[in-house]
Amino acid sequence: MTRKPSIRASVALACAGLALGAPAAGGRERPAGTRPSYVPGEVVVGYSTPTAAARVERATRLAPASSPAPGVDVLRLPRGASVAAAASRLRRLSGVAYAVPDYLAHIATATPWIPNDTGRVHRPQGWERTQWNFLPGSGVDAPGAWGNLIADGHPGGRGVVIAVLDTGIAYRSWGPFTRSPDFGGTRFIDPYDFVAKNAFPLDREGHGTFVTGEIAETTNNDYALTGLAYGATIMPVRVLAADGSGDAATIARGIRYAVAHGARIINLSLEFGIDIQSNDIPEVVSAVRFAYHKGVLVVGAAGNDEAEQIAYPARAYGALAVGATTRDRCLGWYSNIGSGLALVAPGGGDDASLAGDPNCFPARVLPPLHQLTFANPTDPRRFGYPGGYYGTSMASAEVSATAALVIASAVLGTHPAPSEIVKRLEQTATPLGAAAPNHDYGYGLINAAAATSRP
Repeated sequence: MTRKPSIRASVALACAGLALGAPAAGGRERPAGTRPSYVPGEVVVGYSTPTAAARVERATRLAPASSPAPGVDVLRLPRGASVAAAASRLRRLSGVAYAVPDYLAHIATATPWIPNDTGRVHRPQGWERTQWNFLPGSGVDAPGAWGNLIADGHPGGRGVVIAVLDTGIAYRSWGPFTRSPDFGGTRFIDPYDFVAKNAFPLDREGHGTFVTGEIAETTNNDYALTGLAYGATIMPVRVLAADGSGDAATIARGIRYAVAHGARIINLSLEFGIDIQSNDIPEVVSAVRFAYHKGVLVVGAAGNDEAEQIAYPARAYGALAVGATTRDRCLGWYSNIGSGLALVAPGGGDDASLAGDPNCFPARVLPPLHQLTFANPTDPRRFGYPGGYYGTSMASAEVSATAALVIASAVLGTHPAPSEIVKRLEQTATPLGAAAPNHDYGYGLINAAAATSRP
């Protein structure tokens, strides 16, 4: 509760030509229930000459409460005095360089944001029932990251271009193909089909549409599910045929095309056979290295061979290799592990049998991941939420989306190098298993909220 200034204090200030001015109505300087923007009853005064401090103190009879820097005093006002009025009148005195309230800062923690997408249950926020991989705990904490990006003025990673090299994307209607009903607010640029050799890389299988939905499905539109980097721009590049296969030369051309057309991130939710080595696919290894040196982050799926070796192209120099976890935060039974594994992200499916890992229960039947895509891979006109999608492909897409959020947040500056982005993702990951980095989980589970939080 504030009080009126004493008669003695008012007289002293008035004699100095510095009448305080009355407190605001009701004895307050701010509306009831609001957070003060500065310390009540204090003014920070900076002096232009060494003798000014003593002269102001004598004239106002205000003793300094503290001196935070040479030539600067914090003056304490009588109870109930108006800080704004006192600062204004102090500024008029000879030798005063400035007089300002002692403003308050606060922690830079954004409020988590929950979109209204209805999901499979057709109720507001119903997406949470399905997309466990985006929630805190087992998932990447998308709500925390979304809140951070909204606070940074780049909601959903707006302004970042992600190239998706895959089976194509249901990004538009054309002939027998229909645009996914939840891509209406998603932006696509510079599409190209290296399989059909035309400018319409439309999906024939559903995998590319699923992966793209994870990254940038339209969000907060009262429909379907959400995309982690829903504000990002997608570059559709088809390098895989309708049966899900693609040759090394075509994939290499796709990588170089994405770099040439301004992608900041390239998502490779694909793998070569575990027996393929770098000297077998020199054109792909060279293209990944080229992208890295051009400042483009290449994110690759570690592979689904249940092997202790990372598959190419994720294993190539310049690529970020991503393994997969389950809802238990255990390694997915199918996920490749080993040297070079950087991070893991939710891929769905059942737990691996890892002795000594308290998160692993291989006897459990755990959920896959869901995203709006073809209800049947042979019909590109009908969409739904098919079951059975799990793998490091899904994990790779989540890391690509998180990297886009990091870039858009500018937490690393306006144009971070791939190595800086990778370091940020690794340092903010949630450790799993043994001391990080380790054989099974790399640096741990990607944490989008932590990666986009400011110090």
